[in-house]
Amino acid sequence: MAGAAILEIFVTKADGTKQVFSREKVEKTCLRMGADSRVAHVIAEKIERRLYDGISTDQILRMIFKFMSEYKPSISHLFDLRKGISLMDPKPEFEMFVRILLTQNGFEVSPNLILAGKCGEHEADAIAKKNGKTFFVEAKHHISYHTLTGLDESRIARAILEDVTEYNLMDKTDLKIDGAIIVTNTRYSEHAKRYGECRNILQIGWDIPLENNLRSMIEKNKLYPLSCLRSLKYENRIKLVNSGVVIMKQLFEEEISKLARRAMIPQETLRDIIEKAKFSMDELWYS
Repeated sequence: MAGAAILEIFVTKADGTKQVFSREKVEKTCLRMGADSRVAHVIAEKIERRLYDGISTDQILRMIFKFMSEYKPSISHLFDLRKGISLMDPKPEFEMFVRILLTQNGFEVSPNLILAGKCGEHEADAIAKKNGKTFFVEAKHHISYHTLTGLDESRIARAILEDVTEYNLMDKTDLKIDGAIIVTNTRYSEHAKRYGECRNILQIGWDIPLENNLRSMIEKNKLYPLSCLRSLKYENRIKLVNSGVVIMKQLFEEEISKLARRAMIPQETLRDIIEKAKFSMDELWYS
């Protein structure tokens, strides 16, 4: 009877739509956070006892986070990945993060560049090269990770591509741009996805493309951003960003004394940040 009752409980997603509660999703989330199957089972039972019709997915995630913290105290140092990325500053933090993601996934990446077009100039957040093709990159950051990336970004990218291509055909520049890449921390609207596919724009978002989407690119190479560290003060994070450090991995690549001088952070403070990052690297989870 209990199982039948659970099947009648609907949860409310961020977009307002409802779906039947899934115990399996709760257990999978716990497993991704480092729980064993027994702990995942216990936490799923605790959450089932607290369910009510219409409960939000965010509330369920908060409960998972709370109960997991009881089993793995290191979880308390972390924001979930989507929230952590949403806390980034669009410039330069998210742009730097995007360049690191692309570099770690086989692209040769150059930073910001002004592209000359037939009708005007266009600022690209990066230039990325792979397999003999050159792309200009647009990094689109949203503070709310529930916000859909819409059609406008892809339309603008298409217009820029046409303008710089026409300029190249006039022999005004040697830089040939073959395509556009848009990287966002959210999902794309269905309209945007259809347009991007039609116009051959590579759209990288939270869950697209099926392989090498934002989530999988981060997970595969452990490219967890500093913004996922709950205990890291904003002013220290920005000091690190301004010194070229955006992801946790980078904290371990340099002597503490050198990084402390460059970032202008006391060594003891930096050492504490690094210890928490080391402790947390394998604890990050995904909503």
